[in-house]
Amino acid sequence: MAEKQSSSAARKSFFALFLTTIVLFVLSWLFVLRSTGRPRPLDRKVLTTQKLPTFFHHVKSQSSNGLSRAILVNNGGREEEPPKREQGFQDKDGAMNCNGNVKEPLKIFMYDLDPEFHFGLLDWKPQGDRIWPDIRTEIPPYPEGLNLQHSIEYWLTLDLLASEISDNPNNRVAMRVQNSSEADLIFVPFFSSLSYNRFSKQNPHQKKSVNKVLQAKLVKFLTAQKEWKMSGGRDHIVMAHHPNSMLDARMQLWPSIFILADFGRYPLNIANVDKDVIAPYKHMVESYANDTSDFDSRQTLLFFQGSIYRKDGGFARQELFYLLKDEKDVHFAFGSLKNNGVIKAGQGMRLSKFCLNIAGDTPSSNRLFDAIASHCVPVIISDDIELPYEDILDYSEFCVFVRTSDAVKENFLINLIRSIRKEEWTQMWEKLKEVEALFEYQYPAKDGDAVQMIWQSLARKVPGVKMKINKSRRYSDAVVPGKDGGLRSIPAPKNFW
Repeated sequence: MAEKQSSSAARKSFFALFLTTIVLFVLSWLFVLRSTGRPRPLDRKVLTTQKLPTFFHHVKSQSSNGLSRAILVNNGGREEEPPKREQGFQDKDGAMNCNGNVKEPLKIFMYDLDPEFHFGLLDWKPQGDRIWPDIRTEIPPYPEGLNLQHSIEYWLTLDLLASEISDNPNNRVAMRVQNSSEADLIFVPFFSSLSYNRFSKQNPHQKKSVNKVLQAKLVKFLTAQKEWKMSGGRDHIVMAHHPNSMLDARMQLWPSIFILADFGRYPLNIANVDKDVIAPYKHMVESYANDTSDFDSRQTLLFFQGSIYRKDGGFARQELFYLLKDEKDVHFAFGSLKNNGVIKAGQGMRLSKFCLNIAGDTPSSNRLFDAIASHCVPVIISDDIELPYEDILDYSEFCVFVRTSDAVKENFLINLIRSIRKEEWTQMWEKLKEVEALFEYQYPAKDGDAVQMIWQSLARKVPGVKMKINKSRRYSDAVVPGKDGGLRSIPAPKNFW
């Protein structure tokens, strides 16, 4: 009996000790948490005062052996050696290839496609066996009007051609190389949006439209190239910014990196944000230089001018028209290119505090980038929209996002917009002026413009592309037992994703 009582007392003592230990551990954890605080997101006020991150860093100082070297200077003026770099593979010039600090520009191999795929679509006539225009003396003009909004292919191609005649190629974000084995990515210079806009209609004497013929030729050409076969097309850049461009070819070229306006007309397995790049439209209205407006001078509260009755996801336009048309400080009207429609829309945006960007036939539209160029705070009502550079750019700092289901509720949208104070609007307006250059297309390209931002977006895809290519080679030429007891090799599947 005494032994049982002793055993019971020991168990109770052990349990009490265990419970005390647990309580002390929890109390100490709470103390540490209270002292240090939980991890918090970055302060936006800090971010807005800094330049947007650049993917490529050009190190100015060099050590005596030719390798790039940074010098840190403390408050006393004494030079200190920087911390050692992370381990990574080096090329012959000492550049790091396997970390984020890449000193060299993105290397692009561009196919010398027949001019019928690019500048020939602009009615450029090559002399002799020339493939490209000499951009030092002639630059074929791009058509005006709505064609311009999807002209991404034109600006990127010009920038690559310019990299060959640049005085200082190492200061570029991307440069053309002549050997595909040296390239990070392979560029396909097909002006697909222009091809759709100008040559998608079939003439009576044609079996197929010029646009369809060019797509078929392109697929046949690409899939026959050694560069495509080596990677399965994963490192190829294919431009299809117009939602209807590459309709026939996209299903065969899907492993490549598409440059798109949005994913509205693509199945998820063909195009997605992990694989592809979203590029901005080229805005149609003029840029607002020397903007001296303010909250009070922009007397229109909310502005929309465009097509009201749209199919697919654009039903919200019609709903919002009936909800907002009688509001005294709201401009919601039908608009088109006729009768100087673009000029009038630009003038209206400059006089407005907020500009509506509502989904239409597709999730995106040029209207967002017209609003940015006009410094009119965008109000985005498009649940499926994808935005350019959103991995490094916080659009909530200069845009207002509203779910479609909320926007079409009576008085919800107008009350939300009216609740935004002058100080809040001014902060977004200032941010718009700060970021507008990121959406500008121009030749020659300038630091931080749309052309360079797209190249940087592509550069951030390179590690993932390399990983997929390397994974596809895991079992390349694998040796397995044959039926006769001998050995046979099995080549890796070429279309493995």
